[in-house]
Amino acid sequence: MAETAGPGLGSIVGREGEKKVLSDFVSGAAGRALVLRGDTGVGKSSLLDHVSELAASEQHRLIRAAGVEAESELPFAGLHQALYPLLGYVERLDDSARGVWDVVFGGSADTPPSVMTLGIAVLDLLSLAASQQPLFVVIDDGQWFDASSTAVFGFVGRRLTGSSVKLVVGLRSDLPSGFDSAALPELPVNTLSAEASELLLDLHHPGLEAPIRRLVLDEAQGNPLALLELPPHVRASRTAGSSEAPFGYTGVPLPLRLQQVYGSRIRTLGDSVRAELLRGALDGVAAGTATARTAGPRYRMAGADEAVACGLLTIDLLNGDFVFRHPLVRSTVVQMATPNERRTAHAALAHVHREDVERRATHLGASTVDPDEEIAAVLEAAAHSATRRGGALAAVAWLTRAAELSESRHERSRRLGDAAFIAGHSGQLDQAQQLLRADAASAVDESPASVVTSAYQALYEAGDVRSSRSRVAAAIQSLRDSGVREQSAVLTRLVNLLLAVSQYTGNAAAWEQSHQLLDALGDLVPDVSRIYQDAWSDVVRRGAGVHVRVERALLGLPGLEPWDITRLGVAAYHVDTLSQYRPQLQRTVDRELETGAMAAGMTMLHLIMLDQIAVGEWEEAEQTGRRCLELTTLHRHQLFGCHTRAYLGLIAAMRGQADDARQLQAQVDAWARPRGVGFLTQIADAVGTAAALAEGDYEAAYVHAIGITPPGSFEPCAHQASRTLLDLVEAAVHTGREEQARRHALAAQEAGLPEISPRLALTTYGALAMTSTDPADAEAMYQRAEAHPAAAGFPFELARIRLARGVRLRHTQGRKEARPSLTMAVEAFDRLGASTWAERARAELRATGMTTLAASAQFAELTWQERRIAEMAAGGLTNKEIGERMHLSPRTVSSHLYRVFPKLGIASRAALRDALGRLPADRGE
Repeated sequence: MAETAGPGLGSIVGREGEKKVLSDFVSGAAGRALVLRGDTGVGKSSLLDHVSELAASEQHRLIRAAGVEAESELPFAGLHQALYPLLGYVERLDDSARGVWDVVFGGSADTPPSVMTLGIAVLDLLSLAASQQPLFVVIDDGQWFDASSTAVFGFVGRRLTGSSVKLVVGLRSDLPSGFDSAALPELPVNTLSAEASELLLDLHHPGLEAPIRRLVLDEAQGNPLALLELPPHVRASRTAGSSEAPFGYTGVPLPLRLQQVYGSRIRTLGDSVRAELLRGALDGVAAGTATARTAGPRYRMAGADEAVACGLLTIDLLNGDFVFRHPLVRSTVVQMATPNERRTAHAALAHVHREDVERRATHLGASTVDPDEEIAAVLEAAAHSATRRGGALAAVAWLTRAAELSESRHERSRRLGDAAFIAGHSGQLDQAQQLLRADAASAVDESPASVVTSAYQALYEAGDVRSSRSRVAAAIQSLRDSGVREQSAVLTRLVNLLLAVSQYTGNAAAWEQSHQLLDALGDLVPDVSRIYQDAWSDVVRRGAGVHVRVERALLGLPGLEPWDITRLGVAAYHVDTLSQYRPQLQRTVDRELETGAMAAGMTMLHLIMLDQIAVGEWEEAEQTGRRCLELTTLHRHQLFGCHTRAYLGLIAAMRGQADDARQLQAQVDAWARPRGVGFLTQIADAVGTAAALAEGDYEAAYVHAIGITPPGSFEPCAHQASRTLLDLVEAAVHTGREEQARRHALAAQEAGLPEISPRLALTTYGALAMTSTDPADAEAMYQRAEAHPAAAGFPFELARIRLARGVRLRHTQGRKEARPSLTMAVEAFDRLGASTWAERARAELRATGMTTLAASAQFAELTWQERRIAEMAAGGLTNKEIGERMHLSPRTVSSHLYRVFPKLGIASRAALRDALGRLPADRGE
């Protein structure tokens, strides 16, 4: 059953070893016998076809027979079928041999011959026939041969040496047979290897969705028949992506041919044993070499020795438990049970797992068909548990089932709304709409929950910020007018969605309306939503203290839903503290993308990408962005797709890849501007600013920068206004607009930006230094910027500040004083891959009389990671703090510093700052 196409030679997948044995068997000079033994569907018949073709190609006369279960009790039925083509030779045998055949096949009333007598007669007949042409006898399904025929062929098979006859018998290993004691040589036919299974499946069923492909491979476990016949049935019954079975193991739909493999044996079992097998199957008891489908303890089948005896179960050698012999047994058991039998089994299993909320819900949900509020509540609790552990897909199924079992219209609507909300965040926008339509069928007006889902879909699928915002605001106002007195899940979802839509508008007027509406709600808005409101709207005016509030909120991380984590992560981005939360995001994102909240997972990828950009891991950031772009395309999230392109454009701009940056900028602007997505048009303007700065086109950079915010102020609710502070100042300085540059730097200081975020502190001090006319004041500000504890965490901004400082020092204090800053700038730009910035810094370094080769050589002893750790340690950070930013353990940080000290010729942490600043000057002359 493992053929790739047709019966041609060499067409069997994964059977190279067996084919070599069979080839040697055919080409051997002497007569011999061989038994092929393996499970049903494992490919014995294909190998028998293969060896038959080999024999025919070697000019053997081919004789084929196949055992039939219906004839297994008829004496000599198998012998008659196999030798029927040769009966014409009987007349050429001697009288005694003919007499034996007359008794066996001719109807003579004499006493049947003994096995030995008949065996000798068969050998005579085969030898006579083989005298003209070598004979090759092939028997398939030999386990169904009658006992008399089996005994004779066993006798014959042991006596073929020296003849021109070869015998091959195919047997099922799970059924007893007379050939078991025949002592004939055997070739075991095992299941296919994992690699061969995948190859066979892909050859016959290319393009299977990944979850279905994995399910078929797990269920087949190398059985070629199952690999070939399962996919159409699985595909027809399951949707791609349903990787979790929310109501216990349900088996896979088996075609009739596969049902028959084990079905007849299951029917012979007593009712109690069948019930025991059903409970084990529905609870995911292991099968074959497969791991358990569910975590934790599984149902322990008892009193099932009868099923072991007939080859349905086996014993786990590690713990002595009964386990299924093959996944197909498990699926057949489930498929053969009646609905009532399955419900009864599920009810029993729910009692077994009464202390496990999710396992209990798994079985309770499948144990009833009538409304039951108690069971619905258990399913709802399980859904919340699943969501927190990353199982949002299972949560949707549980909540949907809970709604079906709800006894009141209100509870049904609420649970359907919860299911639709999670489905939307899981990337299942179509399913979310279906859930809402199920709710709307019995509702008079559009429910708040339906507004959440439909507005969410309009926002993320199409970027429709205008109508989304209007509908959400109206729904909030309606709830307020209805006299709502306490916080509720649906109101909180509406509030958070309004904040998300308002953030994407990037519009001060829209934000003002949102602030007024939420302020009118008072304590009905949760504290955590107030964090989003302040961080997302206008970090310049409302960002003070946000970083502390975010940190406090994330202390409850294990109990947070995935969308809570991402929203707090977005708030952390706005105040530039993402690095300390990135380890949690990285641990969570893969889980969410596989079985959880897809939209939250894509936001996590955005956040990881933003932190990679900030800390200078630009190559990794681009890879993260490409991965996110694939997901947004797959799940039709146009808004996320455009958002991702905007960040990729920013990376290209900083690297000096101006053409790529401007192409992405144009794509983002063309999509976002007509829709009024100001958040993205601002990033597009920031891409244009960064690309122009990288090229040294300061006039164009200034034009782009003031399109985001005018100099001397920060446009309300424009998130890029503060983020492009250094860009606007540098562009203004280089275009002779010193007054505008200074005004903007002072505005940042007066707005208290250094207290809002570490990055804004670094860029504010840098801007003040670049624009100061007092050399002493400028130098003090440069020192303050470089000494900031978080400066090393923003290497691009720090390198730009060092470049500006080096240029200023060269003009005011001389070439030697400029070299340390310029050398560090060159090193940083090179590490970042900011090629145009690096070349500009090299040009300035050459102007000091120092070759860039010599400058680079200064730092050859320190790796990039060692340099970053040393700089953070020099800035006063502890090993624990450095480890959190670098995603290393404190012990690893300590080891790096232990290697750094001798390289720098120092013995203590206190000497790091001077050593790092002195290295370039020592060799720069």
